[in-house]
Amino acid sequence: MPELTCVICPLGCRLSVTLTPEGVQVSGNSCPRGKAYAIEEITAPKRILTAVIKVKGRDQLLPVRTATVIPKELLFTAMEEIKKLTVTPPVNMDEVVMANLAGTGVDLVATKPVA
Repeated sequence: MPELTCVICPLGCRLSVTLTPEGVQVSGNSCPRGKAYAIEEITAPKRILTAVIKVKGRDQLLPVRTATVIPKELLFTAMEEIKKLTVTPPVNMDEVVMANLAGTGVDLVATKPVA
């Protein structure tokens, strides 16, 4: 029986998850959001990916992140694509650096401007 700590709100409920023939059962949650979090974390976990990429002609690196969550199983594939990237200044904050990262439909965006 997996145990998780809910990260949806500051309460940090300790969740117990049981897989049954009827589906996923969750206990320990104080609200419905905790149950939804546990079910997603067990069945299809997702993460925001943060990284840095090269800036052409500079030693400086550009911090980037996915615009939203991507499937956890695609993190390494996404990082392989990110490693190949180099941007040319100027780059604005929240500018899309790469669209559809790893075929997820999620954009990779800059988290800092580079002039």
